[in-house]
Parts: sequence; structure tokens; C-alpha cells
Amino acid sequence: MSHVVHPYSHRLGIIRDWKSRWFNLNKYKEFLRGDILIRELLQKKLRGMYVSGVEIERSEKILRVIIKTSRPGMIIGRNGEGAQKLKDELLSFISKKGLTSNQELKLDIEEVRSPESNAMIVAQMVAEALEKRMPFRRVVKQMVEKVMANRDVSGVKIVLSGRLGGAEMARREKILRGRIPLQTFRADIDFARYEANMSYGNIGIKVWIYRGEVFQKK
Repeated sequence: MSHVVHPYSHRLGIIRDWKSRWFNLNKYKEFLRGDILIRELLQKKLRGMYVSGVEIERSEKILRVIIKTSRPGMIIGRNGEGAQKLKDELLSFISKKGLTSNQELKLDIEEVRSPESNAMIVAQMVAEALEKRMPFRRVVKQMVEKVMANRDVSGVKIVLSGRLGGAEMARREKILRGRIPLQTFRADIDFARYEANMSYGNIGIKVWIYRGEVFQKK
């Protein structure tokens, strides 16, 4: 029987890089706990700001947190007030949780140029529309058309599961356009899971986006 592997971990070291990059593996346990807690905090704080991912780099003296978002202005705020406030909150959270280190915290906010070809942002857009009580079939169809309108996208699949349309019984709905070659390591497949918080329970959203094959540059 085939085993289902996460498309991101399946391609680590081939076409993907690690989301946490450290240079001191002696503190593996401490760093891993710190990274998980930082990501959980940022996920709560930045909900609705279309954050596609958080990358963490740790060197001897610097802890760099890179936030990738399609709405950088909302996070940075006027004259950088929002970014400074977020940095202060992160610093107090790190000291409160006992994740203190001698490293200086640096916060970088990067803009995602093409949000419609990013699986996490697409999943958040679907969740936002579902939370506004829009019909799920229309939402998914419109989103798939938006994604496929991008030149660099060759395939998209969206799966919704839960009490769709407020039905008594939970079910799954799937829509697929183009192709999603999960077994090809060279295939640049972006995958994301997200949840829409409804009054009658959560609806799970999974998004796969295939952006062509990646070859080594000669």
C-alpha cells in the first residue's frame, strides 16, 4: 500500500530548504521547542493577514524571524509601528516562556509577490470566504479559476471536509484542475492545511498547487 507523505517533507534537500535553519545542533531540543512556540504565537497574532509561512534562522548571535506575507503593510503599520510592537511582543514572549538566549532578535517581513499561487494564502482566502457564510461550492470554484489564471500554475486541488453548508453530517468535497504529480520529486508542489472557524464546528481546508518542474540551473 502507498504511504501518504507531506509534499513539503518529501522534497526536502531536493527542491526545498528547511524552514528552521540552525548552526548549533547541541541545543536541538531547546531550539525546536522555541521555534514551535514562536510559530504558534505568530499564527494566532497574524490570523487574517495572509501569512504564507514563518522561517527561523539562528546563528551564534542573531535570531532572525522571517515572516512571508502578501499584506506586508498591515503587519509593518504606519512608520513601522506594527513591526516594532510585534517584535516587542515576541521578545516578552521569549523571556516569559524561558526561551531566553544571548541572541539578538531580528524581524524581517517579506512580501509574497504572487499570492494566488501560494497554497497557504489560497487556503486562508477560502477560509475567510467560508467564515463570511458564502456558498462553499461557489467559493472553491472561483478560487480554482483565480489560481489557474496564473501563468506559472499547472494544476490545483482543493479539498474541504466538515459540516459543509451547515449540514448535520460531515463530508468531503474535492475539486481538481490540471494535474498534481505527487510522486515526482522535481515537481514544485505547494501544500497547505487550514481551518475555517464556523459557529457549528471547524471546516478543514487542504490546498495543493503545482507550479511546474524545477531543474538545476547549469
